[in-house]
Amino acid sequence: MTSLLRPRPISAGDDCSSFTCGENPLDEWVRSRALKNDLTGASRTFVSVDSDTGLVAGYYCLSASSLAREEATSNLRRNMPDPIPVILIGRLAVDERFQGLGLGFSLLQEALRKGYEVSRVIGARAFVVHAISESAEKFYLKFGFTLVPESARVMYITMADAEATISELAS
Repeated sequence: MTSLLRPRPISAGDDCSSFTCGENPLDEWVRSRALKNDLTGASRTFVSVDSDTGLVAGYYCLSASSLAREEATSNLRRNMPDPIPVILIGRLAVDERFQGLGLGFSLLQEALRKGYEVSRVIGARAFVVHAISESAEKFYLKFGFTLVPESARVMYITMADAEATISELAS
């Protein structure tokens, strides 16, 4: 039986070498860039590890970002500066060996919770994701994300909606 640990910050000892989620850019990024970006402060990566094997089962990364007002819906840009401060969920992926267990859902829930806490300190209007595929787009839509008009799979969820989603999922 697989026992997955709660996401924690990535470390040099994490085994990402065989991570394969079905999207090569996400595989390569976690193997070669995640720790480097973490060390430089470009983004923060959180991994969920299989306690039996020590393998990274899934991960997500967060960073500060912004969205130009003209790219946003009226709901998102209302009373906001240009650019609009957001938290970017830069990547979220689950190794194929652990897909179908609800880990993607758990990682997203944790990313929203952690990002929401950060937004209470630094201020951010929404979360933004760049869905890598049609299936990723459907995943985010299921959890309340909205497509940014005239964009290639750029999606957002406001902090207020993220808070409601977190509360709903927790109950």
